Amino acid sequence: MLSNISIGQYYPTGSIIHKLDPRVKIFFTFVFMISVFLIDRYFAYLIAGIFLLTLIKMSKVPLGFVLKGIKGILYLIIFTFVINIIFTQGDTVLFKYGLLTITKEGLDFAVFMALRLFFLMVGTSLLTLTTSPIELTDALEKIFSPLARFGFPAQELAMMITIALRFIPTLLDETDKIMKAQMARGADFESKNVISRAKSMIPILVPLFVSAFRRADELAMAMEARCYGSDIKRTKMKQISYKQRDFNAYFLLVAFFVLMIVTGRNDLWTKITSLI
Repeated sequence: MLSNISIGQYYPTGSIIHKLDPRVKIFFTFVFMISVFLIDRYFAYLIAGIFLLTLIKMSKVPLGFVLKGIKGILYLIIFTFVINIIFTQGDTVLFKYGLLTITKEGLDFAVFMALRLFFLMVGTSLLTLTTSPIELTDALEKIFSPLARFGFPAQELAMMITIALRFIPTLLDETDKIMKAQMARGADFESKNVISRAKSMIPILVPLFVSAFRRADELAMAMEARCYGSDIKRTKMKQISYKQRDFNAYFLLVAFFVLMIVTGRNDLWTKITSLI
């Protein structure tokens, strides 16, 4: 399962999505996240899925590699679906057995929440798969730079976010190595007993935390040696700048958001159809 998490990994292919300005991809991720949480119609989710699938195809990242990140939160999606379908009340009863009541409204809401988590995971994975950590750092620093004049630590915050994303695959790889080493010593991680499985996690967590603190200390020393955190304004070897394809991408992003709002909200769609 540890190898099935794609967030934080970079998959270079040289596609047009990779060549877009990282600020465009960050804004797309936020707009996409907002839009999938605003819509409440299946047709709009179908459009969002087609749009996301088109972007994955354009990025030239294998679809299986993108979707394997879903396996890491599959149980969370299923748990969220079950909780919402049980505890969301409605007027149209589809199934009733004792205290268990499933309504059409609860089923719709459960499906919507599962789809939102799915799209959220895939969209975030696509951002990190097509954008290198250096590009993410530069883009976040550019986005937060207007706040720097008010004392906001734009550069430090951008560096923290990027380091956190960068170390996700590193820590997962370290965890996988520790698990294999413990399994070679007879550790049982497949036991059906919950208590036994919880106890078997202790030999993993302790060395993992030790390794994480050691890496953090080494990284802090390396950054200090390179004068990170000083008052000197840092320069960059590659300056990010907008090109015509980035403005075209912004136009498509605005068009996508408008389309999601118009077709994805039942109240707006009812008003539009009544006018027609």
